[in-house]
Amino acid sequence: MSTAEVDASTVTDGFAASEPRTKIASMESLTDLLRRRAVEAPASIAVVSGDDQATYSDLDRASDAAARRLLRAGVRPGELVGLLADRDMDTIVLLLAILKCGAAYVPLDPGYPRRRLNFIAEDAQMTHIVGARRTAIAVGLHDHRFTDCDADAAADDPTCVDRFDRPAGDSAAYVIYTSGSTGTPKGCVVTHRNVLAMLDGALNLFDFSPHDRWAVVHSFCFDFSVWELWGALSTGATAVLAPWKTILAPGTFVSFLKENRITILNQVPSVFRYLAQEWMATDDRPADVRYLIFGGEKVSMDVVDAFVARLGPAAPSMINMYGITENTVHSTFKRLDAGTLAGAAASPIGGGLPHVGVHVLDARQRPTGRGTVGELWLSGPSVITGYLNREDLTRERFRKLPVGGGGQPTRCYHTGDLVRVLPDGELDYVGRVDQQVKVRGYRIELQEVETILQMNPLVREAAVVAVETHLGTTLAAMIVAAEPVATDVVARVADDLRQTAPAYMVPGLYRVVDQLPLTLSGKRDSAAIIAEFASDAPSATSPSPLPRLQQP
Repeated sequence: MSTAEVDASTVTDGFAASEPRTKIASMESLTDLLRRRAVEAPASIAVVSGDDQATYSDLDRASDAAARRLLRAGVRPGELVGLLADRDMDTIVLLLAILKCGAAYVPLDPGYPRRRLNFIAEDAQMTHIVGARRTAIAVGLHDHRFTDCDADAAADDPTCVDRFDRPAGDSAAYVIYTSGSTGTPKGCVVTHRNVLAMLDGALNLFDFSPHDRWAVVHSFCFDFSVWELWGALSTGATAVLAPWKTILAPGTFVSFLKENRITILNQVPSVFRYLAQEWMATDDRPADVRYLIFGGEKVSMDVVDAFVARLGPAAPSMINMYGITENTVHSTFKRLDAGTLAGAAASPIGGGLPHVGVHVLDARQRPTGRGTVGELWLSGPSVITGYLNREDLTRERFRKLPVGGGGQPTRCYHTGDLVRVLPDGELDYVGRVDQQVKVRGYRIELQEVETILQMNPLVREAAVVAVETHLGTTLAAMIVAAEPVATDVVARVADDLRQTAPAYMVPGLYRVVDQLPLTLSGKRDSAAIIAEFASDAPSATSPSPLPRLQQP
């Protein structure tokens, strides 16, 4: 194996499956996967939401009925349908119904600002928006192609089950919007086959079983939720939806895990920091959790080490899975065992999943040597189609490189992440080649936040950086006011930003200056800006106290 390649042979610490599974990659679509589970275990509980629960048979029938209503409303294969993603059973049913129509869902988080939701609806050219009418009214989308799927439920015809077409593997399953460096978010188009390849490659590294209970913790606008939902459904397990209020209160969340007998928990490292504190502080711990899987951002090794040391043999198996939306959720696997926690790697991400080609290249796209930092490129069947209506950006980020067998051209995704190949061939995450950062697992282009800030007439210039605080990674904005500084300029600027950007993109620290720091060559001095916020100067201020956790 060359130093440019890290493949399945490096994943040496996985777990054998407890029982043989159907070859997921042989299925044509996610709806095939659901139907197979409904046939194999119709009475098993598929989804739990509060006091509401549905068996696999219930879920299949309910989503069939909802799909028929969507078809009557005019939804057609290949269209993009907005999904108002509440955290309830109806949202799961509608998500599956959209897929059964051969359409793709575009998740719309009700917690996002109206401007953001309207931009996504227009950019995706949504034919319909579905969900609860009360939610549509609350976010101002009830008159924007909204389809009330419950309006004609009484007229549902159960005899037309087979009238909707089976989705093709290369058809879009969902479009998730991520931050864009140009100031506008971009839609990542993910197919059924992309998701099936990810599930097929990842699941057999664990001993998941139908007896497991997965906590669905993350926003449906964050693709970690795809792994949470389909990881459960594809193994015949139970997906348990966690309410936002529960997720945002670590003490309550620990109780939720115990009361719901959660066995599989996925966490963004910066959020886990607070959960770990509560978990270690109580004697009434959620003992059923078998796996704790990290993703979304750089793992906090110190937190994991302290957690494992405190819990001892009762600690779950700790797994780190580096991933990126453009390669469908997960790309690598690393078990954080005692040897790893005691090792020198700052952020070990392990080796590529069995279906993922991992290529570490220098700036001229040549293989790097072991111990040398290079840029990470990914290939394989989970690399997505590209960006919605962004052919230029798709050509830039998705390229054919001579990394296949015999140097054959292979379509790869340029992640922009920097990694180091360790002596054993595994990878250590180093950082980014650009201004992209992650906050609570959400990918943020700092230029997008700067662009939105500079659209405010109160702001002449703006620079946004990521700083490390006791709350974890926090965005900080340094602004040059366009007029004499008013006492409330920070509050006014921050409030305007909240009307456009989701909460995770709103800086928690601000500083108003006469001029942005520059290097000797006249370029913006980002290091000096970060240093300013890291200092204890009293002029650094936050427009409002930061909560320990924030709803995305």
